[in-house]
Amino acid sequence: MRIFNSVAAFLLAFVFATSGWAQTNGILKIGVVDINRLLSESPQFQEARAKLEDEFAPREREIIAMQTTLEANAQKLEKDLPVMGESERDNAQRELRNAERDLVRAQNQFREDAQTRENEIMRDIQQEVLKEIFAFGQSQGYDIILPAGQGGAIFASPRVDVTVPLIERLQAADKAVSN
Repeated sequence: MRIFNSVAAFLLAFVFATSGWAQTNGILKIGVVDINRLLSESPQFQEARAKLEDEFAPREREIIAMQTTLEANAQKLEKDLPVMGESERDNAQRELRNAERDLVRAQNQFREDAQTRENEIMRDIQQEVLKEIFAFGQSQGYDIILPAGQGGAIFASPRVDVTVPLIERLQAADKAVSN
């Protein structure tokens, strides 16, 4: 199905390109962009990554502390198990199991919250990047800009790769916002 979608997208782009070519009687300006590279090398992505790390670092430290405490309690229980009475041993094991459940719950909640927050931030960055691609295409007179790789152009010459100029444009936009 993915191959079909890729071929369909390519054919659709080709139809639009040839109709535009026929109208302009000649040269068609096509660009290709590596969106993954554009996102990962953009300063906006780097800032978002740092922001996420700062935002979730305290919770991560709490989980690490919970894990360290749990491991220490498990070692202590293992060492003291032979000298404990039956009810004392049962209580200690129950407390250990409860602590394990609390740790797993905290880890799962942390992962879910971090993933949700990352998705929110990435959605905003993707929208910003797409706006920059659109503005770049218009300002540079491109007829079409296709994504490179899966779901986009199967092959593209390095001559039509506009990833680096777009990264530079995103860096300039980031500097303008910072100033």
